[in-house]
Amino acid sequence: MSERTPDFSKDNGLLPAVVLLPAVVQHCDTGRVLMVGYMNEEAYSTTVSTGRVTFFSRSKGRLWTKGESSGNWLTVKSIALDCDSDAVLIQALPAGPTCHTGQESCFDQAEKADKKPVFGAFLSELTNTIRERRTSGESASYTAELFSSGLDRIVQKVGEEGVEVVIAGKNGDTDKLLDESADLVFHLMVLLEARGVTLRDVEQRLQARSK
Repeated sequence: MSERTPDFSKDNGLLPAVVLLPAVVQHCDTGRVLMVGYMNEEAYSTTVSTGRVTFFSRSKGRLWTKGESSGNWLTVKSIALDCDSDAVLIQALPAGPTCHTGQESCFDQAEKADKKPVFGAFLSELTNTIRERRTSGESASYTAELFSSGLDRIVQKVGEEGVEVVIAGKNGDTDKLLDESADLVFHLMVLLEARGVTLRDVEQRLQARSK
């Protein structure tokens, strides 16, 4: 969380009753912008204390926690302020679609028109799918079968796929290399889930090392 606090005094006389600051919400794993809302001081404090993104609804005239009716909460992972402390940037983990239309992001239509996929978005979705397979008790899927087989089987598959990547890389077959790399990443993600961590944790470790 930010060590600074938002400056709710910058109303310039325009909003004497309720001072609102813009709050941008990003997906914590992909950086994708999910939505934009407004916070008054109470909404910000509620967001910090509950760990769920809460706005001041201009239409309802009250605090509104995203997901209070749908269950699609936005769980706060980090909060940052801009240089003037009058805008809020939140990284959050969504529990479901963020937009009321059922889309992941309120900006889905603009992104589709731009035709630029967000890097890492599918890996985030795959992480959630792997977690669901582990916790749902489903036995029909390959992923669930891996979890039921135990850690030894999971690490064995990571080792096997790692060898396949080496062979594909040595043979110069780009398509085979991509296929085997995809298999390796998938099985690595299963192993990480089995140990209670994710690719995001791996990314953070890489970032720490780069410093």
